[in-house]
Amino acid sequence: MIDFEWYRSFVFIYRHNSVSEAAKSRFMTQPAMSQHLASLESEVGEPLFVRTARKMIPTERGKLLYSEVAPLVEALEQLSADIKTSSLPSLKWIKIGSAPEFYQEKILPLLLKFGTCSISHFGTADKLLDILEVDKVDLIITSKKFLKPGVEYEKLCEEEFAIVAPVHWEFPEAKTLKAQERWLTEQKWIAYGPELPIIRRLWRERFKKRPILSTPYVIPNLHMILRLVKLGAGLSVVPTYLLETAKEGYVQVVYQDLSVRNELFFAYKSKHKYIPEIQQIMKVIREHI
Repeated sequence: MIDFEWYRSFVFIYRHNSVSEAAKSRFMTQPAMSQHLASLESEVGEPLFVRTARKMIPTERGKLLYSEVAPLVEALEQLSADIKTSSLPSLKWIKIGSAPEFYQEKILPLLLKFGTCSISHFGTADKLLDILEVDKVDLIITSKKFLKPGVEYEKLCEEEFAIVAPVHWEFPEAKTLKAQERWLTEQKWIAYGPELPIIRRLWRERFKKRPILSTPYVIPNLHMILRLVKLGAGLSVVPTYLLETAKEGYVQVVYQDLSVRNELFFAYKSKHKYIPEIQQIMKVIREHI
């Protein structure tokens, strides 16, 4: 008779491609995890993984079994989480993750409306997902959707990114894309990161190529970038919601037609989907953004 825990261990090994990493995730010893897999393979009658020095590679039988078993394991884990949640007192603390600039402009003014206590975490989309996976946060707002087991996404809104320059700068009308690119390439730029993450997105969407620019300043903070733009250091690309609270004459948008839009999502663990406090926070944020 197959033990349900063998299936759970199999699913974790499949997702992590590693017995040791799966054991850590399940708070088990590696020998116990290996025994679960060996017992399941014995019942199935054939190997479910090919063991290599670096990772466990699922066999065709392993892939088929995973497609059949994973949804059932997730459903039972969700049911267990729902039963546990309904039997516990209301959750008093919700851990929220976001980019710091979005949090400051959009989330911070709403904290009093959430009706619960909160702990805030800041970081890039990649880092936020990492801490969501290990339950260091309950809810994140992210611009990227990574397909991860047990993580769900709901669209929140769209944000617009525009090129900004010091208000006193003059720029040519440049009626063609080629003329616009020529002038923009001649300017100095302030980047959010060494790989020009925000600028690169606009450049590829509008000019269909990777930007080659002079970027003497790299600052991973959009508020500081705006301040440096105001001081005349160069151009940058920022979300337009930052301009809503900027003082008149602060900066100007250059070539509005080059602006791009980006989607933002809520992301949370499937097991937390029906926690009332998380649902309330998402409802409040949606109503005000």
